Amino acid sequence: MQFEQTLIEGVLIRRYKRFLADVELPGRQVITAHTANTGAMIGCAEAGSRVWLSRSANPKRKYAHTWELVETRAGTLVGINTALPPRLVQEGIESGSVVELQGYRDIRREVPYGNENSRIDLLLTHPDSRDCFVEVKNVTALQSTSTNATIAIFPDAPSVRAQKHLRELITVAAGGARAVIFFVVQRADAVAVSPADDIDPTYGALLRQAVATGVEAIAYQARVSPAGIVLQRRLPVRLDAGYTAAGA
Repeated sequence: MQFEQTLIEGVLIRRYKRFLADVELPGRQVITAHTANTGAMIGCAEAGSRVWLSRSANPKRKYAHTWELVETRAGTLVGINTALPPRLVQEGIESGSVVELQGYRDIRREVPYGNENSRIDLLLTHPDSRDCFVEVKNVTALQSTSTNATIAIFPDAPSVRAQKHLRELITVAAGGARAVIFFVVQRADAVAVSPADDIDPTYGALLRQAVATGVEAIAYQARVSPAGIVLQRRLPVRLDAGYTAAGA
């Protein structure tokens, strides 16, 4: 995915009310940008960080700018816009780079499904195959292990919504369809993905239950730059210290 315009670089002043961020642009102009991320943004919302914004030409938008990228204290670029990962996964499927999800004829977005009033990010279908339900999650938080490995963790804040999505996928798998939880790691410094048990133990327990009952856990790392973002390679999904999800 290439950004349709040149992103605007600035310096983060503060993020607040979850969806807003004040950013100082070149020339010391301060604007308020929309933040398409409901999480805590651990390590990605520190005042003084370099950030990159897109600008919408839609005159009806209250805030014309959207926060897209941040540079962490360690110098890593991170994509924080949670609206982008489903698009990245779809592009990866269509280009053939996401090899695990090939063989489907049609891809539909935001399709209603389940028992809890949900919408699946991607529904893959083919007349000769069982339907494949793909729930996509954006991963930005990072933690270090005792061996100094850097593990991407999800979620970065307790998430009732993310828990609901796992319950829906468990039901899908039980009904005979293919169910996938797909983690998009929008940073280059992680070697694996793991549930954030210290932050949301319920999610961690549900993820382990989901995998045990047939839900596939897939993670891909994205190459992030101000020019664009693209899925680059698969990462293992680690469900505990001694276990890696099947196929990772």
